[in-house]
Amino acid sequence: MNALARPALVRHFHRIAWLAVILTACVVVFGAFVRLSDAGLSCPDWPTCYGRATWPSASQDAAGHAASQIRPFDTHKAWREQVHRHLAASLGVLVLLLALLAARRRRLGALQIVGASLLVAAAIPAYMYGHIGPAFALAGAGEAVLLLAALRWSNVDLARAAVLTLAVIVFQALLGKWTVTLLLKPVIVMGHLLGGLATFSLLAWMAWRATDLPIHLAYARALRRWVALGIAVLGVQIALGGWTSANYAALACGGGGWITAEHHYLDFPRCVGQWWPPADFREGFVLWRGIGVDYEGGVLDGASRIAIQMAHRLMAIVAVAYLLWLAVRLHRTPGMRGWAFALGLLVALQAGLGVLNVKLALPLSVAVLHNAGATALLFVLVTLLARLKEPESVA
Repeated sequence: MNALARPALVRHFHRIAWLAVILTACVVVFGAFVRLSDAGLSCPDWPTCYGRATWPSASQDAAGHAASQIRPFDTHKAWREQVHRHLAASLGVLVLLLALLAARRRRLGALQIVGASLLVAAAIPAYMYGHIGPAFALAGAGEAVLLLAALRWSNVDLARAAVLTLAVIVFQALLGKWTVTLLLKPVIVMGHLLGGLATFSLLAWMAWRATDLPIHLAYARALRRWVALGIAVLGVQIALGGWTSANYAALACGGGGWITAEHHYLDFPRCVGQWWPPADFREGFVLWRGIGVDYEGGVLDGASRIAIQMAHRLMAIVAVAYLLWLAVRLHRTPGMRGWAFALGLLVALQAGLGVLNVKLALPLSVAVLHNAGATALLFVLVTLLARLKEPESVA
């Protein structure tokens, strides 16, 4: 019997895990709202907002802080960024608790997790007081302790998954800081999105495993391979979506008011009135462009943004085709028709929201729902990966 097989611990662990899953979904979707409403740099300092744990209530309250020299205070945006940070911090506490619960029976398990957490916590004031090198060294040491534990431990009692999730959360905090300090560098913004969804996937997998509600199928192993491939395909499409958003390329094919009304309705499935317009893929997919560039609003020319938008559209065709095929395969499997319907419906809704983003010139509500749709799709696939099992043989 493993450490999580005891009823009391299972009851607490899976409830905390499900709470963390819900909170992670909120953090991911609210983070999309922050990014898409151009509030990502509304608090130029980190982890405070113009020197406050919350945010200033008026411009005069922020005027005396050094951050006001970097960016003027915007009361309508600053609260969004700082609320997102507090939600993420709350999630970090939940994941830390899960890691402690899962690893408490490992030799020195709790001590390693607490020690790593203290190293990471010490890095925050070091950074705030301008000791960048020591702060980075402390955070890196904490990450190393967590990753070494994850590599060394088995996953029988979810200890490996829990400590790996904590390591991802720590790296997510670093990406959040770099998102601000590196002025919305696209590769950091995209990485932050992927890290959030990786956290969501790990927590959903743990929550289902702790809940212990398997779906027994004779061909579960083969089906799990197809589901895993679906997660990989969806992950690539999400990365391209993040790259599109981070480079402000969502309206590269029109709909932003800079083309004629006649061409407005040709921007999908065409792009600026053409099936294959001039596109600069080499420039559009340069991941690193140096330090000190403010990427708010985007820095790429039209041809580069068109290349990004076209890549996202082409991969969308691949993702939709594969996931619909997977839905059909699930429909033909006894007992899986409900999951087939859920997957097919989400794919159709997600594709429709993507088209509406272009046709309606990226309204905030539709764009945020598009991010929520990707999260929902990922949840269905991770759920299947976690729950599908072959029937246990009877001796």
